[in-house]
Amino acid sequence: MRERLEQRLAELRTDFERGQQTLDQLETQATTVRQTLLRISGAIQVLEEELNDTTRENSSELSVEEDEPVNETGSATTGRRG
Repeated sequence: MRERLEQRLAELRTDFERGQQTLDQLETQATTVRQTLLRISGAIQVLEEELNDTTRENSSELSVEEDEPVNETGSATTGRRG
């Protein structure tokens, strides 16, 4: 009986150690994924800001072009070409 209990104890300790190793690997993997998501999030934010700046610049250019006088042919009279 004692031998069976000692054998079972050894099996459980082995299983526990494997579980700990798996948990450590998963925690490391989770940390890596979090860091990757943070980098991606930062890149998304930068690109969104660039797109917003570009949209604002284009809107400003359109406003200026709309204010320019137009001749009979529909062309701006300032000589500026877009």
